[in-house]
Amino acid sequence: METSTKKKENILMKKYEVGRMLGQGAFAKVYYGRNVRTGQSVAIKVIDKQKVVKVGLINQIKREISIMNLVRHPNIMHLEEVMATKTKIYFIMEYAKGGELFKKIVKGRLKEEAARAYFQQLIRAVDFCHSRGVYHRDLKPENLLLDENGNLKVSDFGLSALSESKRQDGLLHTTCGTPAYVSPEVISKRGYDGAKSDIWSCGVILFVMLAGHLPFHCRNLMDMYRNIAKASYKCPHWFSPEVRRLLSRIIDPNPNTRISTAKIMEHPWFKNDLSSSNARVDKQNMEFDDVIVGKPFDEANMELVRPDSLNAFNIISLSDGFDLSGLFVSRDQKSDARFTSTSSASCIVSKLEEVARRSGGLKLMNKGRGLFKLDQGPDEGTKDALSVDVEIYEIGPSYHLVEMKKSSGDLIDYEHLMKQNIRPAFEEIVWSWIGEQQHH
Repeated sequence: METSTKKKENILMKKYEVGRMLGQGAFAKVYYGRNVRTGQSVAIKVIDKQKVVKVGLINQIKREISIMNLVRHPNIMHLEEVMATKTKIYFIMEYAKGGELFKKIVKGRLKEEAARAYFQQLIRAVDFCHSRGVYHRDLKPENLLLDENGNLKVSDFGLSALSESKRQDGLLHTTCGTPAYVSPEVISKRGYDGAKSDIWSCGVILFVMLAGHLPFHCRNLMDMYRNIAKASYKCPHWFSPEVRRLLSRIIDPNPNTRISTAKIMEHPWFKNDLSSSNARVDKQNMEFDDVIVGKPFDEANMELVRPDSLNAFNIISLSDGFDLSGLFVSRDQKSDARFTSTSSASCIVSKLEEVARRSGGLKLMNKGRGLFKLDQGPDEGTKDALSVDVEIYEIGPSYHLVEMKKSSGDLIDYEHLMKQNIRPAFEEIVWSWIGEQQHH
């Protein structure tokens, strides 16, 4: 009797049996589910309606639903249906038994044949999205899932945009995405073509699959962005000449000369063995390079690791996300501090002004394009005077990353400033401290 009652409690809307939890975030939980009528396996994303309304993300959820109904494709995660109660929103999704492509890559770089098969499926899915006026804007291996047959499925359309989102200049302007995969024009904040930006991300994904590490690896976020702006990367020696040529046309810093999806699909390397992408690509002895199977690739500390998410919407969609500081910053860089915030940029700047006032002797200078400096000397750059560089990055709608770094002065003075002034001033608006600072 007790077992029967418990089973009834696990039936959602008299239609889906709810099983084990697959993951959770601040606003949602994802469960394994089964359609009691058909026996079909599904993933059930349960979103806390009150929490998403409170942080102003309900419109993103509505947009995600609309977009997923537009992009029905074999290589795109299928949204079965959406249900809601007074307190919860339920996304009934296709169940990707194979998990994230990311989990395969961290075991070792993929063989060229396997990488090509995944890339073929990715490009076909992205090309279909663009034909429907949908731009994903957060393509990365964590958002590429695999079904039970190893076929690729593009997921997480929470940051996607529609053609109607373009401004009068015909471009998109919201800076969003995961830093390691975003295109130079997104970083520049001057507007960008959503299709061209997605293509850049596809190129980075192809590089990661073949190399086992990211193309733009730097000690900090600002240096990484500078390398992205110049498309400064180096192909490992095992990359074939054909794939090098294709990557140079995809990871092109000029969006006007960057290759299109149509041209990618005409490229000889892409067309080679095209039929294999319609079959399973995770066959034994095919998936990984034999030299490094079973362990992450490590070349000059450029290993691929999983950091915390920088996307506000990833918290809802339960993409486990990344701690980007692990990719770009060594753990002994104690003069660096990073935090995320859902407050506006103007609110963050006002907190910096408060720090300058409270500390006495510090002045705040606006260097433009989101870069600020807290400086102690009578003149900027005075030797041995404490100086802190602060950069504010817009990662997504109403979501920012703030990076602070001591550029001059004594480390003890900097740590005192952090403890006595900066942390207390920002306490109310910090979402989370990233990396080395998060244990404070």
